[in-house]
Parts: sequence; C-alpha cells; structure tokens
Amino acid sequence: MADETVRYELIDKVAVITLDDGKVNAVSPTVVAALNKFLDRAEGEASAVMLCGRPGRLSGGFDLSVMTGSLEGMRDLVVTGAELLMRMYGFPRPVVTACTGHALAMGALLLLASDQRVGARGDFKIGLNEVKIHLPLPSFGMELARDRLSKRHFTQATSQARIYDPETAIDAGYLDAIEEPDKLIATTLRLASTMGELPHPAFRETKRRERGAMIERTRRTLVADVAELTTPVPQ
Repeated sequence: MADETVRYELIDKVAVITLDDGKVNAVSPTVVAALNKFLDRAEGEASAVMLCGRPGRLSGGFDLSVMTGSLEGMRDLVVTGAELLMRMYGFPRPVVTACTGHALAMGALLLLASDQRVGARGDFKIGLNEVKIHLPLPSFGMELARDRLSKRHFTQATSQARIYDPETAIDAGYLDAIEEPDKLIATTLRLASTMGELPHPAFRETKRRERGAMIERTRRTLVADVAELTTPVPQ
C-alpha cells in the first residue's frame, strides 16, 4: 500500500512507515492523514511500528505552502499534527524511528513522540528551531520536550533553539543511539522487532500510566492554544 509520499510495509510483524517526498519530507494534511491511516492498520496487524525518512532527511517540518496559505489552514494543520504526535506518544505498540538525516521542527517532534530513536551518523541537524525564526514553540511541542529531553538541555533546546548533530542529540534526548547510514534501517528494524516482543497488555498499560496525564492535558488545551496562533509556525 502506498501514498505519494508515505509508504507502508509489514516486515516480520513490524509496520514500517516511510516518508519520502523526494525533498524535505514536509508534513502536510495529506501526510498526516496517511500516517493516521497506517497507524490504524498497524494497530490491527503489527507488534511494533518503525517510522523512517528518505536518506538524509526525516522531516523538515510542516508544509510551508499550507502554513503560509491561510490562517485557518495553518491552524488546522497544527491541530491535526499535534493530535498525530499525541497518538504516537500514547500508541499501544512500540514506536521506533530511524532518523535518516535532518529532523527539524515537526521532524524533531516526531522523534520526541517515539519510544526509541536511532539516528544516522553524519552532518545532520536535529532540533527545535522555532525561536531562531522568530516564532514561539507551540505548547504541545514544549510539553513533549519537557517529557523527553534532558533537563540539562531543556532550556537550550527550547527557548534558545539549539540545534544538535546526531552525537550531541543523544545526550540532549532526541536520539537513543546512532548508526552508520548504510546500516541504519536494518539496525532500527531489529530494534523494533525486539521491542515488539514486549508483553502487549503490560507495555500498553505502563505506557498509558507514564504518559496519559500529559496527553490528556495537551489534548484538552490544544484547540485553545492553537487558536492563539496568528503567524505560521516554523518549518
């Protein structure tokens, strides 16, 4: 099953979801819908989910054409993107991401919403670049950062918009490990398969207890928070 930019393949009970638009892997309404569709499928047939991007790029953020097209379109995309992140963060099966390259803004948030993250070694940029382009980090992004990033890096990564390379991204909390680019997909697939062996009811319930309160709080305030946006969020 395939979409123009999102593909799905079931490999040994791992749902492998690949983003590849041939460019920066921008997250558009179509991409959000495809990711949700494939997560629906994964819930019914997979023991784990593996997300990956095209070589050199996980994602550069939300689709710029949508974000600058209209205020209503921008707000709708931010809301649905945030809901996707919360779904990933609370997904009942393990979610493992192969960070194939650059991951900025929404791309970095996809990493924070994943259970395990393996990055490609190389000259890649990872981080929340919102402040550097004169925009505030949305509240849902701040909550994910607060949950997943090292306390030592939290201020640098958010209000100071520090961008990391793969090695320093491990210490910051964006990645858990790095691998050579030509071995990244195989290594991450093995990790996803191993995590998929965790007892499902116990994993699901423990994850809910770990993250449920934050997810509920974020969803409850999401529409009001996004309604305050008057300028496009960054790419």
